Amino acid sequence: MKVILTADVKGQGKKDQLVEVSDGYARNFLFPRKLAIPANNQSINELKGKESAKQHKIDTERDTARKAAARLESISLTFKVGAGADGHLYGSVTAKDIAERLQKEHGITVDKRKISPSDPIKAYGTYELDVRLYTDVTGKIRLTVTEP
Repeated sequence: MKVILTADVKGQGKKDQLVEVSDGYARNFLFPRKLAIPANNQSINELKGKESAKQHKIDTERDTARKAAARLESISLTFKVGAGADGHLYGSVTAKDIAERLQKEHGITVDKRKISPSDPIKAYGTYELDVRLYTDVTGKIRLTVTEP
């Protein structure tokens, strides 16, 4: 009997998978526990609709991330920070500071954990940082740290 799993079932498959099981297993175990539904035309069409909606959502998120990455390429942030006599900054420029500045000045919301400075920024200079926007989409942002 073909059934569509409504939850992960050990040894059978994952949620929303179409699997072939014995009739007794389906009637006596899966259906009473609401772990599966019979695979008829209506339920198969619903499953296909769910899959296409999920794929559409992934595609739109990826496109949005690509547009944001293209926009980030043109952005250059400037931080004016004080430093001591030896040239080291008082504190450092953190990913949180960068994310807040992107939101405030350019309206781009980026999670601070997605910005990856290779080392803490504790000196004057120009830096290029990677920003992970989606699983396979990465943008670059230029950052300049100068004297006030």
